[in-house]
Amino acid sequence: MREIKAEVIKDTVRDLFLDANYFIGKDLYNKLKEQSEVEESPVGKSVLEQIIKNNEIAAEEKIAICQDTGMAVVFIELGQEVLIVDGDFNEAVNQGVREAYTEGYLRKSVVNDPVFDRINTKDNTPAVTHIKIAPGNRVKITVTAKGFGSENMSSIKMLKPADGVEGVKNFVVKTAVAAGPNPCPPIIVGVGIGGTMEMAAVLSKRALLRPMGEPNKDPRYAQLETEILQEINKSGIGPAGLGGRTTALSVNIEYFPTHIAGLPVAVNICCHAARHAEKVI
Repeated sequence: MREIKAEVIKDTVRDLFLDANYFIGKDLYNKLKEQSEVEESPVGKSVLEQIIKNNEIAAEEKIAICQDTGMAVVFIELGQEVLIVDGDFNEAVNQGVREAYTEGYLRKSVVNDPVFDRINTKDNTPAVTHIKIAPGNRVKITVTAKGFGSENMSSIKMLKPADGVEGVKNFVVKTAVAAGPNPCPPIIVGVGIGGTMEMAAVLSKRALLRPMGEPNKDPRYAQLETEILQEINKSGIGPAGLGGRTTALSVNIEYFPTHIAGLPVAVNICCHAARHAEKVI
């Protein structure tokens, strides 16, 4: 059994959230550059160039890519041969978030109660944490700072099996197009299919973490990703909603077995500031 101190978990979470908020992924940066070169709309091209410049300044100055520094979401693959010592695991995660958002001068956007009090917790905690027990003696931590301009445009629908692939396609395209300029396009569209209602939602958020340009390993789902992306970009919404062909940068689908009577589909939209980072301990 390998022992890992809770302080190591805390420090890793802190560093990952700082990196995610300051530095855009190279895969996404390259995709934005690629689209800026082929975007037909002069206004759309200008917006993409400004986004790229913004990302470069954020990295150089170590300041937030966007004023909405998101709600902290943490995916953890915890090796079954790992023992967390000298502290509480969940508190270590939240302390890491607390330190990142306080020391890094990142906006604190979490309220303690969703309906009544809505008092800011002043440190962006608690984090939303998803833990999966995995073989081995390592811990993989993936964080994403999820902004709510795009999160609010997300949706879930319990389709009927008879709706099939066309039903899935129509729902995803309709959701993305209806979002219009609100999620700060160009967007990344995460799609979760199968499982139960909550499983589809988690799958859709995990889908957003896939490297840009990496299709689903199943060629049928990869083809569906391509078809949905093409339909969304036909909408003409464009960068910042000002017109153009670059409304979405990618459509990523993840799927899971489901019940004979169901076809759950969740769509989690992410803006171009797709902030995430990961590390294996």
